[in-house]
Amino acid sequence: MEPQRVAKLIARAGVCSRRDAERLIAEGRVKLDGKVLDTPAVVVDDPRRIQVDNKPLSAPEKTRLWRYHKPSGLVTTARDPEGRPTVFERLPKDLPRVISVGRLDLTSEGLLLLTNDGALARHLELPATGWVRRYRVRVHGMVDPAKLAQLAKGVTIEGIRYGAVEAVLEREKGLNAWLVMGLTEGRNREVRRLCEWMGLQVTRLIRVSYGPFQLGLLPRGEVEEVPPRVLRDQLGFGAKGGGEEKPRPDQSRAERKGPEHRQAGPGRKPRADRRR
Repeated sequence: MEPQRVAKLIARAGVCSRRDAERLIAEGRVKLDGKVLDTPAVVVDDPRRIQVDNKPLSAPEKTRLWRYHKPSGLVTTARDPEGRPTVFERLPKDLPRVISVGRLDLTSEGLLLLTNDGALARHLELPATGWVRRYRVRVHGMVDPAKLAQLAKGVTIEGIRYGAVEAVLEREKGLNAWLVMGLTEGRNREVRRLCEWMGLQVTRLIRVSYGPFQLGLLPRGEVEEVPPRVLRDQLGFGAKGGGEEKPRPDQSRAERKGPEHRQAGPGRKPRADRRR
């Protein structure tokens, strides 16, 4: 195989993301040929020479991606210090080792992408990818149309600049309303912070799409694999098996309108903000 950096091989094996792999190396938990590595700047031609926590690294499998309908009440982490139930504890036992593409908060629900390829996860998480994450948000309070429109220009909250956000009032009844919000940065708790800035309290948060991949009619708690053909068409991953083919640099931005024009699951309507 083509020589690659250690962290990339660890990510490709589905152990963790490339960034987390670099952290494992810094913590002295990665060995090469039986010796502890102290730098990620090492190129390796055979993953079998690598050990993580004294366990041999598995050879990279073909890149795969799943859609998961995350219920509220689960944390998106492998282990929780507070003992709360995790997403990974609830996944089917026959699913291979996977990592999440980004996270959803404890009380957030909806579409969570899972993959066995840490390099793919990192690629999909980067704001530079340009993909829209779309949410339906139930809020309590009076929606100010002026503030809602201001989100399209970006706002600064407590010294943090948030980029342009698509925000539409879907329906309103008394002091309760549903909003549809689309963003590309995916900052921590971004939707909730923006709603707080508008004087609104989020009472329910559902992610309905991530780039071209839709939640659709996937039942709560269920997992469905994205067909290999769709994975190749949307990302260029897996076209040669094992994820050797990288995503085209211009692909994500060219497909930025993917949620409105594409669909990931069979029989799904292509509009990401389809009314439910």
